[in-house]
Amino acid sequence: MTRIERVSTLNDCGIFRNFRWPTDLPLFGRFNLIYGWNGTGKTTLSRLFRALGLRQPPLIGEVLLRIDGTEIPGKDFPLSTLPIRVFNRDFIHENVFHIGGGDLPPIFFVGKENIEIQKEIDRLKIMLTKKQQELDAAKQTQEEKDQNLTKFCSDRAKVIKDTLRKTGSAYNNYNRSNFKKRLEQMIIDGDTASHRLTDEQRESMLAQHLATPKPRVPEVSYRVPDLRILADEVSALLRTTVVSSAIQTLKSDSVLSDWIHRGLDLHRERRSDKCLFCEQPLPADHLGELEAHFNAEYERFLQRIDEKIQALEAVEEQATQVKIPNPAELYDDLRKAFISTEEVFQRMFDAVRGYLAVLVEDLKRKRGEPFSTLSPSEAVPIFDAAAIDGLNKVVRRHNRACLEFDTHVRNARDRLAFDIIARSMEDFKKLSNTVKGATTAVNAIEAEVKDLTEEIKNLELEIRSHHRPAEEFNDDLKQYLGHGELQLTVEDNGYSITRNGVQAEMLSEGEMTAIALLYFLKTLEDSHFDKGNGVVILDDPVSSLDANALYLAFGFIRDRTRDTGQLFVLTHNFQFFRLVQQWFSQLNRQNKEVNKPPARFYMLEQVHRSTLRCTKFCALDPLLERYESEYHYLFARIYQSSTENKSNNLENYYVLPNMARRLLEAFLAFRQPGYSNLWDKMQAIQFDETKKRRIYGFANCYSHCNVIGEPEHDHSLLAESPSILLDLLELIESQDAEHYRAMEQIVSTSVQKQADKTKGGRL
Repeated sequence: MTRIERVSTLNDCGIFRNFRWPTDLPLFGRFNLIYGWNGTGKTTLSRLFRALGLRQPPLIGEVLLRIDGTEIPGKDFPLSTLPIRVFNRDFIHENVFHIGGGDLPPIFFVGKENIEIQKEIDRLKIMLTKKQQELDAAKQTQEEKDQNLTKFCSDRAKVIKDTLRKTGSAYNNYNRSNFKKRLEQMIIDGDTASHRLTDEQRESMLAQHLATPKPRVPEVSYRVPDLRILADEVSALLRTTVVSSAIQTLKSDSVLSDWIHRGLDLHRERRSDKCLFCEQPLPADHLGELEAHFNAEYERFLQRIDEKIQALEAVEEQATQVKIPNPAELYDDLRKAFISTEEVFQRMFDAVRGYLAVLVEDLKRKRGEPFSTLSPSEAVPIFDAAAIDGLNKVVRRHNRACLEFDTHVRNARDRLAFDIIARSMEDFKKLSNTVKGATTAVNAIEAEVKDLTEEIKNLELEIRSHHRPAEEFNDDLKQYLGHGELQLTVEDNGYSITRNGVQAEMLSEGEMTAIALLYFLKTLEDSHFDKGNGVVILDDPVSSLDANALYLAFGFIRDRTRDTGQLFVLTHNFQFFRLVQQWFSQLNRQNKEVNKPPARFYMLEQVHRSTLRCTKFCALDPLLERYESEYHYLFARIYQSSTENKSNNLENYYVLPNMARRLLEAFLAFRQPGYSNLWDKMQAIQFDETKKRRIYGFANCYSHCNVIGEPEHDHSLLAESPSILLDLLELIESQDAEHYRAMEQIVSTSVQKQADKTKGGRL
C-alpha cells in the first residue's frame, strides 16, 4: 500500500524556513496525530498534502516528500497517482461554502438497479479494449513510419553538416529540424528547382566554402605626445637655478656635490658627530655650511626634476606598448600600402621616442648642476603626426574586406545546402505521405475510442445517483444537530443547503462546521476515491465546536476514517487531541507487532532563528501524554521550566510566554470572572505590583509572535524566563494555595512515574 513516509524537506514554506526531517524521528504510520498551536504550520502542511492530491505543484517554497521510499519534489506532484482527500479551510471554501456561492459538488454512488444498462456498459468496455489494442498497433505503425522519416531527415542533415563543417560555419550544428523546416518551406514556395546547382556551380561554391579567410586585425592605438609642450617644460627647468649659501667647490663639482648630499643625509639619520668615512670628528661649523648649501629649496628643485623625469619615462613606456600588425596578416592587395604607411609611422615613432630620451638626459644633467643655467641639447624634431591615421586607414580597409569575405562564404554555403535539400525533395514527399496515412488511421481509431468512451460515460451517468448520498448525509446531520431543519437538497449538478425547504441563510458557526465536516466524510465514500488505499488529512476539523458537538464530531470521524489507507489528524484543540490520542493508543495496544505500531504521535513546536519564527517537527512531548487537560499540561510545563537551569539559547524560551499567558488566562477566568481584559483581571487581585507588571509584560508582549522585532520589546528579557515563571507560580499560589499544592502534587507524581517508567526500560 502506497503511503506518505515523511516530509523530508520544507524550505520557505510559510513558517517552515529550513526544515529537514530529524534522523531520530519515526516515519509516518498508518494513523498519525499531529498536535500544534495556532501559527505552527498545520495549515501549511495540509495545503502541501492537498496540492499533492490535486496533482499541482506547491505555490511557494521547496518541498520534498518521501512516498514509499522515493523522494518526490514538489515540481513532480502533477505526476502523483496517490489518492488524497484533505479537509481544511481551502476545501470548505472551494467545495462547501463558496465565496461566490454555488451548489456543492455531487457525491456519486453506484445503484443496484439498471442491470441491463450495466450489461451494455460491460459489452462496450470489451469493444473499447479491442479498439485500444487496434489503436496501440496503429500507433506503433505510425511511430515506425515517423522514425523512417526522422532517420531520412537526420541522414540528409548529416550530409549537409559534414560537407559544410568548418570553423565558424553556421552549419556546424545543423540538424534534422533545420533540414525539414527548410525543405517544407521550399515545397510551399514551389521553388526547389531554382535551388539546384550545376556541377560547375557546385565546384565553384565548394571552393569558396573551403577558402581560408583572413581574420580582422586591431587598429593601432597610440596617442602622439605634444613634444612642444614637453620641451617647454624641460627648458624652464634647465633655466632655473637654486639660490642657497652655496659652497663653491660643490657648486662646480656635480659628482662631489651628489656624493656629499647623500653622505649628509646618512649622518643625519645616524646622528653621528664623526665622519663615517674617516672616523675623524666633524667640525660643527662645517655641517652647518653643508646644510645651508643643501637647503629646502635645493631639495624641492631636485624633486621637481625627478618628477618630470618619471613623467617622461612613463610617456616613453606607453610607446613601448604599441602593437603594430604584421603585414602578413593583411590581404595581399593591401600589404604594399600598409608597409609604406608603416615606414612613415615608424619614422615618426622613432623620432618621438628619441626626443623623449634626449629630454630625460637633459634633466639628469640639470640634476647634477642645479646652480647653473643649461640649454636644451636638441630642438624639437619635425615629423608627420598624421602617420598613425594613415596606417589605421589601411587596417580599416582590411577589416571591411574580412566582413565582405564572410558574407561571400556564407552565401556559398547556403547555396550548397539548398542544393542538397532540393535534391532530397522526392524521397521526402514519399516518406511524408506514409506518415500521413498512418496518422489518418490512428485518428480514425482514436475517434472510435472517444465515441465508445463517451457512450460508456453517459450510460454510467444513467445508473449513478447522488440522491442516496444526500439522504444518508441528511440522516447524519439530523443525528449531529438533533433536528432535521437543515438538509442537502439534490440539484441537477450537485446539492444546495436548505432550512425547512428554503435556501438556508445565516448559518451559525456550529452548523457550518457540521455541514462541512459531514460532507467531507461522506465524500470518502465517493466512487471516485479509493478509500482503502487513499490518504485522508483532517486539519482542525472541530474548530469552534462546544464540548457536546466535539464528541459527536469525533465519533463520526472515527467511524468514517478507520478503514482509510492512511490518516493524518492535525489539531490545536487539546480536548479533541486527547480523544484521538486515546483512540490511536488503543490501536497500538491492539497491534500484535510491537515494533510496528500503526499509530504515530507528533507535534509542531515554534522556535526562532534570529528574528524569524519557524517551526520544527518533533515527537510528541511526553507531558502531553500524561495530562488529561490543557491546563494540567500548561501548569506542568511552566512548573518545570521555572526550575530549569538558565539556558544560553533564547529560542528555548520563545514558547514560554505564550504558555504563560494561556495558563494565566485559564486560572484568572475562574478567579476573576467579572472582567474580560487580562490586565483588569490582574489588577483585581492582591499581589506584588512590580511582579504583576513583570508577569503581564512577559506574557502579553512575547506571546504575540507576529510582532517579533519591535523596538519596545527587549528580547534579553526572555533570558529571565525561569525567574518570571516563578513569579507567575507565586501569584497562583497566593490566590489559591490549596489549588496550587494539588497541582504541584500532580506534577511531582507524574514526573516520578515517568522517571520510574524510563528506569524500568519501558520507554
